[in-house]
Amino acid sequence: MAEHLEVLKTDLGERGVYDSVSQCSRCGYCLSACPTYVVTGKEAFSGRGRNQVVRMMVEGKIKKASLAEEVLSSCLLCGACTSACYAHVPTAELVLEGRRTIRGGKVHWLVRYLTWLLKDHPHLLAWQLKCVHLVRRLGISRWVALSGILRALGLKELEMAEFQVQEAPLKFLHEYLGANGQVKSKVTGWSYFTSCGPNYLYPRVGLATVDLLRKFFGEGRFIKNSCCGLPAYNYGDLESAKTMAKKNMQSFNVSLLVGDCSSCVAFLKNYDQLFLDDPVWKPKAQAFSTKVKDIIEMIPMEGLRTSDLGLRTGLVTYHDSCRARNGQGVVSAPRELFKALLGPRYVELPESEWCCGGAGAFSFTHPELSQEVLLRKISHVASTRAEVVVTSSTSCLIQLAHGLKKYYPDCRVMHLSEFVRNYAS
Repeated sequence: MAEHLEVLKTDLGERGVYDSVSQCSRCGYCLSACPTYVVTGKEAFSGRGRNQVVRMMVEGKIKKASLAEEVLSSCLLCGACTSACYAHVPTAELVLEGRRTIRGGKVHWLVRYLTWLLKDHPHLLAWQLKCVHLVRRLGISRWVALSGILRALGLKELEMAEFQVQEAPLKFLHEYLGANGQVKSKVTGWSYFTSCGPNYLYPRVGLATVDLLRKFFGEGRFIKNSCCGLPAYNYGDLESAKTMAKKNMQSFNVSLLVGDCSSCVAFLKNYDQLFLDDPVWKPKAQAFSTKVKDIIEMIPMEGLRTSDLGLRTGLVTYHDSCRARNGQGVVSAPRELFKALLGPRYVELPESEWCCGGAGAFSFTHPELSQEVLLRKISHVASTRAEVVVTSSTSCLIQLAHGLKKYYPDCRVMHLSEFVRNYAS
């Protein structure tokens, strides 16, 4: 099993881990951009601090890699430090390399099991998730979580997920798309990439995206793709991430591939990072990534009306998904869209570029730190007095829905596709 990436992408070209981390000049521009540093005040919890920890690990100055675990595991991987850095040091990638060193090639059994399901047995995964969602709807899982059984079994992450994840659909997106013929498989225009979040938690998001794509770009197609590989990549199973990436590249031989979870789309656009040392797959990954688009960067103004028939909202604000802003550089397109549609009813969110604390499973694995980051985010949403906050990533939808329900119930969260569909005539 591949345990490490030999080469990372940097502004100075492809470099090894030590050369990459050595590009950090410790200037400190990343400090104010790093949510975990700002809420804790700990130097080690900044981009600069984490870079130095990785550097010391490579230099052998940290004899026990486990000593760096708290510092590296607490990183949100939001990429804000890289965006703020003049050298664009790839801190998130370096943190992941440090985590792989700490794990020593070992992957948590639950991650390994879920990856196995995603990669090789998606039908079994769908069946199991439906059982879980049914149990949640019946209230049984809440009782199990409250009993402390999951925590006693070492599954506190599942306990936290029970309290924070509100969605539990019994019909998944791929079933809707496969059953009602919304997407015609033989048409060779755009292709829709079904991310796991919209598929298993938010089918309504995917259906809204497909509706918008059909309206603006004509007919397209739906392929039962593999998971993008991001969970496996982030939690140490590089080999599985590469396998899933290869499956997707072989499945989508198209000119335009569109996704609606910004985290997944950013990873699809970054597939070449997986294959920089592979002369066969590197050019394929580079060519593939140029065809990938996020729905939030594609919606034109033509064909949209400027009245929210059926939506009935007051003020609206926008939270940048970290992987949309920092991972893809998509900043202006959504804002221009909202300003044109809403005029003065669009209100800019203070610190909209800040992570909300969701960050994949971060809110389950680091609940206290995640809550501190979330509270700051919700306080800024409340300051806008918005009734709707729009975003574009699954983890953001989960985290903001949880935070708004708990701290600011006068506001709700929507995916950009869902919101804009209300304006499509």
